[in-house]
Amino acid sequence: MSGELVPDHGELRASHEDRDQVVERLRVAAGDGRLTAEELDERLEVALTARTYRELEAVLTDLPAPGPAWAGGGVSSPAPKDRSRIAVDSASAKREGTWSVPRQMEIESNSGSVVLDFTRAVIGSPTLEIEASVRSGSVTLIVPPDVFVDVDEVAVSSGSVRHRAHVSAGTPIRLRIHVTGKVRSGSITVRPPKPPRRGFLQWLLRRPGPMKSIAR
Repeated sequence: MSGELVPDHGELRASHEDRDQVVERLRVAAGDGRLTAEELDERLEVALTARTYRELEAVLTDLPAPGPAWAGGGVSSPAPKDRSRIAVDSASAKREGTWSVPRQMEIESNSGSVVLDFTRAVIGSPTLEIEASVRSGSVTLIVPPDVFVDVDEVAVSSGSVRHRAHVSAGTPIRLRIHVTGKVRSGSITVRPPKPPRRGFLQWLLRRPGPMKSIAR
């Protein structure tokens, strides 16, 4: 219709789903150390009470966009190593932050612990083969929702293999990890990242109101 006014995108009303998505981005940013607990509380209050897209966008202006493109900071990532090896006895080894994921890994844990955190890892290959040998130690894989892990071919003697991370239907897979090897009396655990610590305001806004707990 000629002369019809088209509202500015920023003035359009936000939905509950829009607010929830922004809240999740704020939680991730706090978990990455980009926001302090006080900043998280302040922005959560704005996000949870926002009425328009403009109000939601205001709390995200200085945060990077989600997705694997940020891992390289806009610069092409170096080619991943073909193979790397981690061996621990009574010590511990950890890969976290923006570490580069190789195509193959050999992990040997006798009585120590190995932790691989893929939350912010730089992924240059769509697949990772892990050959694990765990005696009385432990191996833990921390994976975000877009990383799929297969542990079905791990042989277990008296130890354990626990898979606590699941990919939701329709989620694009950024990395597929195939774990093989043997667990004797140790353990292999696959789990999602821990959520960031909840601030007081977040707890206050999320808790049910006093009247909701009263049966009518």
